[in-house]
Amino acid sequence: MQLSEQEIIRREKLEKLQELGVNPYPANLFPVNHTSKQIKNDFEEGKQVIVAGRLMSSRIQGKASFATIQDSEGKIQLYINRDELCPGEDKELYNEIYKKLIDLGDIIGIEGELFTTQVGEKTVRVKGLTLLSKSLRPLPLPKTDAEGNVYDSFTDPELRYRMRYVDLVVNPINKDIFIKRTKLFSAMRNFFNEAGYMEVETPVLQAIPGGASARPFITHHNALDIPLYLRIANELYLKRLIVGGFDGVYEFSKNFRNEGMDRTHNPEFTAMEIYVAYKDYNWMMDFTERLLEHCAIAVNGTTEATFGEHKINFKAPYKRITMADSIKEFTGFDITGKTEDEIRAAALGMGIPVDETMGKGKLIDEIFGEKCEGNYIQPTFITDYPKEMSPLTKAHRDNPELTERFELMVCGKEIANAYSELNDPIDQRERFEAQMALADRGDDEAMFIDQDFLRALEYGMPPTSGLGIGMDRLIMFLTNNPSIQEVLFFPQMRPEKTAPSVELSDDEKIIIQILENNENKIELSSLKEQAALSGKKWDKAMKALASHNLTKVVTENEIKYVVYQH
Repeated sequence: MQLSEQEIIRREKLEKLQELGVNPYPANLFPVNHTSKQIKNDFEEGKQVIVAGRLMSSRIQGKASFATIQDSEGKIQLYINRDELCPGEDKELYNEIYKKLIDLGDIIGIEGELFTTQVGEKTVRVKGLTLLSKSLRPLPLPKTDAEGNVYDSFTDPELRYRMRYVDLVVNPINKDIFIKRTKLFSAMRNFFNEAGYMEVETPVLQAIPGGASARPFITHHNALDIPLYLRIANELYLKRLIVGGFDGVYEFSKNFRNEGMDRTHNPEFTAMEIYVAYKDYNWMMDFTERLLEHCAIAVNGTTEATFGEHKINFKAPYKRITMADSIKEFTGFDITGKTEDEIRAAALGMGIPVDETMGKGKLIDEIFGEKCEGNYIQPTFITDYPKEMSPLTKAHRDNPELTERFELMVCGKEIANAYSELNDPIDQRERFEAQMALADRGDDEAMFIDQDFLRALEYGMPPTSGLGIGMDRLIMFLTNNPSIQEVLFFPQMRPEKTAPSVELSDDEKIIIQILENNENKIELSSLKEQAALSGKKWDKAMKALASHNLTKVVTENEIKYVVYQH
């Protein structure tokens, strides 16, 4: 592993601490009794406190210094006086350890008393300091120029997602997203529990990837010597529990779909599904409105949320429109009674790319996706889907060509999907067989036949309504984040590029050394001046380093910087 100059220095400090008898990673309990937030909210002059956190700033001025530590709830200022912390003969030890061997990013424990500075800052006067964890890498802390402009911030999305642990330290405001995510889950769970429904768990490894139309991830169980699939949905298992006699069950499930990645899709995502016996999709629409109104208030204190340029209001009731009427409104084409060929021709006439593998349901879905769904900004229920689009849904009571299904659209995206569940085992078998016919035509998202689920239905499932909500997408809307990667602690990333093992030329080594001395980033003109290379040598060296992914040129506020990528 190639270390930067800063990393080498920190390792040398680590060794020096150990030589002085300081354990940089002590195992003993450190009895924290206050957080930064508690200190500020319940401040009492002279109160004794024990706090801990990461050292984020330090201003050493002779025998006294001010510093700031950051814990899980914010920051608190420290005042450190050498004579108070290390009286008598320990002064030199103080100079050696605190001034020279403690770095920004180190985690320290503090014992002290509270006081207020002359400028009114609530501060801890340090009486004892314990190193709890030595940081061997420098934090990418933002810097401020003479005019007060912040630069060199840790804002690159790919780096932030890949190193979320750093992002949360240097951009603590992003913690709020995940705090709100937890509030959403808690609010939804409480809503269901108060309604009398039970939270359950179902298998992640499944012999049949059922419950949705999606491409699964495949694995292999060595002991049983059988293929298994990571679940794409938990629907069929939850319905088995309704067959077994539960009146209402729900689950927050991790699902996996081996499909594309973009700003609204991650191959691993969290869904909530709930199934309630003796209900239909009309009841579920009312239930969903009340649920989301409750959740929005729990997360943001109001039913309103901002998403980009839009103000969304989750207050019930929501608009309702059938899929056929929606398509007719935005395209002028009425899908009612049309054949597969007629719908395919209409789609092509609208400039929508379709092919022969697509059945009637997929064609209708493409038309709606391209021409309609983006128009629904406020929460809107799209209802009564064609039967071909809904193989697990009960036929509509007034029109057998349709199903009793709705999807909830917000800002042009689906966040919920619900049915009056199909409980006729003969009809369900025919729907599965139609899906297999689509698979034979090349549709790799067609559903599998789950024989055990059919057997369960043959024992009898009461009339049931089910609802599925994409939790990641919902929290995106509630926190004004257009990218799903922002609301996942650890989103799926492409493999990290690593620098190939190459022999660098002397000219290339000069550039890398200057970059490392400047904490791996420097303005392009300054680097060129410091490298003192002729035009041709400079160009050749920069091209070589870029080709090996060792450097990149970035623009910030119209100023070009060169960044060394480890």
